[in-house]
Amino acid sequence: MKKRKVLVILSNRLNRLQPPRYIEVECDEKGTVLKEETLKRPPRVPCYDEVWENDDGKTSFSSCTSFKRKYRHPLEKPRKE
Repeated sequence: MKKRKVLVILSNRLNRLQPPRYIEVECDEKGTVLKEETLKRPPRVPCYDEVWENDDGKTSFSSCTSFKRKYRHPLEKPRKE
């Protein structure tokens, strides 16, 4: 069973003064969430398989209904070819 490490960024597009929230999610290959952890500060090293963002101003991962995947985000691991 292969696990993915995903960074979820919860921001507010209407109020840019509100700081974004960062959540680290570990899920399996089907997308089932196995572990969820709120980060205290933004990550500094690119160690995530995917980066998702919700800019509706939600405060928790469970209250969000949709996410946008951010391709080539600076915190996403570089692809090995």
